[in-house]
Amino acid sequence: MSQIVDDERLLGERLQSLRTERGWSLTELAEESGVSRAMINRVERGVSSPTATILGRLSGAFGMTISQLLDEGQGHQRDTEPGTPEDATGVQRGATADHWTDPETGYRRRPVSSADFPVDVTEVRLPAGRSVTYPASAYAFLRHCIWVVEGELELVVGGEPVALAAGDRIELGDPAEVTYRNPGDDDCRYVVIVARGTRGRE
Repeated sequence: MSQIVDDERLLGERLQSLRTERGWSLTELAEESGVSRAMINRVERGVSSPTATILGRLSGAFGMTISQLLDEGQGHQRDTEPGTPEDATGVQRGATADHWTDPETGYRRRPVSSADFPVDVTEVRLPAGRSVTYPASAYAFLRHCIWVVEGELELVVGGEPVALAAGDRIELGDPAEVTYRNPGDDDCRYVVIVARGTRGRE
């Protein structure tokens, strides 16, 4: 089985497990997230990969960050053998780091911190001319900081555009719909730091 197919299967299992834990039907999750019942069913069966926007809606419905949903869904593990220096020191080699890619835009996110670290740190690459929109529900946490490492990034937060260049940082406030747009000719690379919050769904 290919890595892509395996990741889709694991993410589907993770999504179904979260839905079952809450006692939600497919219809109830569809109502909570704004994602169609048919799409949720395809993702759970591992036959379809969600776009970044859909992933944001689903994570928001569960009151989780996207990293929290993906980390266990894709089983982020490092290719190290027991007893190696990597195990002893906690070093995570970049060459073996897992990543998730949006099938629609090529937007690619790679976890920098581990799943049990108290802060989500994620490296993102957004191709030139592409954009990704996350709903306000995807920002159910306390603090959210974005640091642009390379290229140009335009954020549209609650309808208000903000232009960022390499080296710029921004901290987002109250939850609002956010569009990440790359207006440049080259890939934009930025880091997202999220302090996990407590707002969840009953």
